[in-house]
Amino acid sequence: MNSIVVHYQEIALKGRNRPWFIGRLVRNIRTATSDLDVKQVINKMGRIEVVLGSPAAWDPVAERLRHVFGIANFSLAGHVVLDVDVIAKAILDDLAALAELKVSTFRVSARRADKRFPLTSPQIEREVGGRIKEARGWTVNLDAPEFTIHVEALTGEAFYHFGKHPGPGGMPTGVSGRVVALLSGGIDSPVAMYRLMKRGCRVLPVHFHSYPILSRASQEKVRELVALLTRYQQHTRLYLVAFGDIQQQVMLTVAAPLRVVIYRRLMFRIAEGIARKAHAQALVTGEVIGQVASQTLENMTTIGAATTLPVFRPLIGMDKDEITAEAQRLGSYPISIIEDQDCCQLFTPKHPATKARPADVEEAERALPIDEFVRQAVESAAIEDFNFPVIKYPAKGNYGRSKC
Repeated sequence: MNSIVVHYQEIALKGRNRPWFIGRLVRNIRTATSDLDVKQVINKMGRIEVVLGSPAAWDPVAERLRHVFGIANFSLAGHVVLDVDVIAKAILDDLAALAELKVSTFRVSARRADKRFPLTSPQIEREVGGRIKEARGWTVNLDAPEFTIHVEALTGEAFYHFGKHPGPGGMPTGVSGRVVALLSGGIDSPVAMYRLMKRGCRVLPVHFHSYPILSRASQEKVRELVALLTRYQQHTRLYLVAFGDIQQQVMLTVAAPLRVVIYRRLMFRIAEGIARKAHAQALVTGEVIGQVASQTLENMTTIGAATTLPVFRPLIGMDKDEITAEAQRLGSYPISIIEDQDCCQLFTPKHPATKARPADVEEAERALPIDEFVRQAVESAAIEDFNFPVIKYPAKGNYGRSKC
């Protein structure tokens, strides 16, 4: 069995645009497995075949496919000509090698993709199942079999497999445009990034840090998080924005209760500036309504008004336990809880406003060179590129600045 049959689900409903979605999924699979023993990735009549160089490639390739969005499920499969005798013989040969298989009931589940083949799906099931029953002595059970053999009949060829492994679902990366995500290094924002990636968005994270006022710890955490998330979208461009000097100037000019709201409004404006240069169409945050002072309904409305781009908040209605559970499944939680010093902790007042009035915020901002803050922050943002399967960290102090 030297093939993997990949099934997709949601993109099968895309009508005239379906070939484009499938083409992107094929490309993403090729990229994700580019350093493994894979000979070909081929689109075939409602499924994708990944041709392995050897059976030993199954485990590493399967691990990669679990991180490719757009895949509903996949199976290690045999590939033979479309002939019931050949199919049955190949299945029996592979079953003979499964010494650990101890079952007494089975069924054959067939799908006929090419309706020109003279046997219907039930007829294929009966013909192949009859040969297996005779050879193995198993009892057919169509309702609750201990073992299911899947047969997929295409034009002149067929696949067979003995089980399905779940993929991550969602949409192929890159089919839904670009978004910029505010990545803090905490628990919430990596989960928010993941959710937008799963919907086919190419996510560009922006991290605001206060180095050299604080240590580089938050930047190192964010690099680890980006490396983890890059397994899902193969390429990620990270923007690192020095925010400490801006915070100091805000602290010297703005009354303490309004500072957090103004910090966040500045972050949104800077993220929008980066998004415009990178041709991204929306901002993403890990905000949860009512979680902290800046995330009351009133403050989120005032903060969101600072940008003309739509702001997506995929976690808005979740509680901390739900987000933490998702972060643990994702694998980001152990990284997120590493202690660090981030800009959100710097110059934060003891009693921030929870219902900042837009008129008061706008009045306070008139004393600040807002446009200059944004221009300088966007122009000086350090850029680091991460690629999977080969993820290379830039050397410290050399971030590989490049054009958006």
